[in-house]
Amino acid sequence: MLTVLTAVREVQIPLIAVLMLGACCAKVLRAVRAWSVADGLGPTALFPMRLRRPMDMMLCAVECGLGIGLIATAGRIGSGAPANCIRLGAGLMFLVATSALIELRAARPDVGCGCFGDFSTAPVSARTLARSALLSAAALSTIGLPAVVAPKPGTDTGKLLVIVIVELIVLAGLSPELGEGLIRLGYSEPCELRALPAERSLAALRRSKQWRRHAGLVTADAPSEVWRELCWRYVVFPARCGDRATELVFAIFLQSRRPAIHVAMVDALTGAPVPWPTQPPTRPKAARQAMRRLAPDVASALLSAPTASAGPDMPFSSDL
Repeated sequence: MLTVLTAVREVQIPLIAVLMLGACCAKVLRAVRAWSVADGLGPTALFPMRLRRPMDMMLCAVECGLGIGLIATAGRIGSGAPANCIRLGAGLMFLVATSALIELRAARPDVGCGCFGDFSTAPVSARTLARSALLSAAALSTIGLPAVVAPKPGTDTGKLLVIVIVELIVLAGLSPELGEGLIRLGYSEPCELRALPAERSLAALRRSKQWRRHAGLVTADAPSEVWRELCWRYVVFPARCGDRATELVFAIFLQSRRPAIHVAMVDALTGAPVPWPTQPPTRPKAARQAMRRLAPDVASALLSAPTASAGPDMPFSSDL
């Protein structure tokens, strides 16, 4: 028959494994949506820009490896020294995370912990620190625990179920992400107020059919202007149509997934609409690869650029 202390220790292994794998998946999903790993959310915001990408990738890989390792060594396979090493690593990771969050709270109080991707945008609070410290203690408490076996129906199963429910309630109370998730479920933010980083709009543009269709006209890897008007973000790229210097003006709807994209071509000097060529040239492969390597903070540096308005009679091409 399970004692209460043994039951509490056994519950920590699957619970921490699920949290680690969920955190890793949330970070990967955020990176896919932003088309960038180095968004500067969480403790990696303390590092220089060139180190954020490898640090984010390493953190995600460690979370995934430890989560899988906790599950793989929970039973008789891998029990003993391998299991204790994995559990020690999980405890040390949460301990280091707690220290990093304390430093982040002091140096960058406006930055979220980034623990669960887009859901962890709230500034680091005492609750976040308490949760990380609690998980560290929970992981370290499993060191030396024998192989976990399936509980017997009846009293043992009831104990484990009660412990899981109580711990989930405690973690929910210490998680700012719960409130953020409930807000997202019950509230649809107007597009005029939607906070969508410029790098996401650029990533959506580079993946769009409109970019592939007209990229052969573009003569620069970086946009010359980026600005926002209500629900749309406008991106201007220098271009050339024959012997004429032109500009491609892309209008990107502020939407996280599959935004509508319109494009118009205007004269670089007068701003007058320019007819589209019959067969736009294809952008060279090397230039396309250089565009994909465009630094994600280029748009942020250009947000203060002077604005311009597109004429109502421009020859628009739309990607719905």
